[in-house]
Amino acid sequence: MTSPFVFDVAELLRGPGLPVQESNTGQSPVRVGVPMIAVDEGAEVTVDATLTPLGEGVMVDATVTAPLTGQCSRCLRDLSAERSFTFNEVFSASESFIQGDAVDPEDDEVPAIVNDRLDTLQTFIDAAVLELPFNPTCEDILGEECEDNDVPSPDGISGEEDQGRVDPRWAGLEKFK
Repeated sequence: MTSPFVFDVAELLRGPGLPVQESNTGQSPVRVGVPMIAVDEGAEVTVDATLTPLGEGVMVDATVTAPLTGQCSRCLRDLSAERSFTFNEVFSASESFIQGDAVDPEDDEVPAIVNDRLDTLQTFIDAAVLELPFNPTCEDILGEECEDNDVPSPDGISGEEDQGRVDPRWAGLEKFK
């Protein structure tokens, strides 16, 4: 199985120096996201990328379109939606390519091109994890309010109207009173 996140840049590095548009579609090699919502392993993803040669490096501007699956942290409804993530990254084809600050060798480390191939998977993982909500709700993912109005809002304020109402997520614990 070839990853849709891997691009062959052999011709690009040795060619006339013009940007190239590429589109790869395939299965996600790993689960990408946070515990409550993610792009599942094996889900079909499309990576549309502009690859720009930079001498001994390549700049990648990409948009990844993938299905998200998860659960609303408020009402526990199953969530599924298609989402697009964008990122850009520079990849180095040689050791002499400009690196980050010499004072901090771990800062701004440029990913390497290995065997004329660059792998954008880690860059996508970083972008997706930063963009996805840690506690997704129906409103975050689907753009609509939760179906169950009895679920209290997670705003940290308990009003008088909540008195006597049992949160349906914890209703099963009532038998232990």
